[in-house]
Amino acid sequence: MAENFIGSVETETLPKVVQEGLNPLQLEFIDAILRMVNILGMPKSVGQIYGLLYSSPDPLCMDHIMTVLKISLSGASQGLKTLRSFRAIRTVMIPGDRRDFYEAEESFKKLFTKFLQEEMEPHFDSAKERIGRMEELLSDMPKEDQGFYNGRVDRLRAVNQAANRLLPIIRALVKF
Repeated sequence: MAENFIGSVETETLPKVVQEGLNPLQLEFIDAILRMVNILGMPKSVGQIYGLLYSSPDPLCMDHIMTVLKISLSGASQGLKTLRSFRAIRTVMIPGDRRDFYEAEESFKKLFTKFLQEEMEPHFDSAKERIGRMEELLSDMPKEDQGFYNGRVDRLRAVNQAANRLLPIIRALVKF
């Protein structure tokens, strides 16, 4: 408590992770989650921030996140924005503090489901459209080249169809 002439003013009580740093278990959480999001092609800051928030018993504000993870304002801001868009974190109000505090959604389902919807599915849809355009262009190719290009288009179509068959399976697996 700090005393001044107006009376006592309570100073901010920092979360344990900000005061003491990351413990070994939290480091493992962050590393594991970071590896998962890297596989998905997401920025490093997304994995670090989610890992930190997931392993923190206390909600953290952006300043806390930047301090603990030693990341820049832009990295923290972009990571939080991505996690909010995936609904992987929620904003929490701390009485008497005007800053936004964050905590992780405990379910990985939201993170993976949103990633599938926003990142993977549009690419598969786009690939299907492109393959359709390629099939139309095949007829304009010289006859001697059509066999080669037809084989390549067939392979792309097969890969895209396999990926589209996997999406429902992945969605079913994400229900944990």
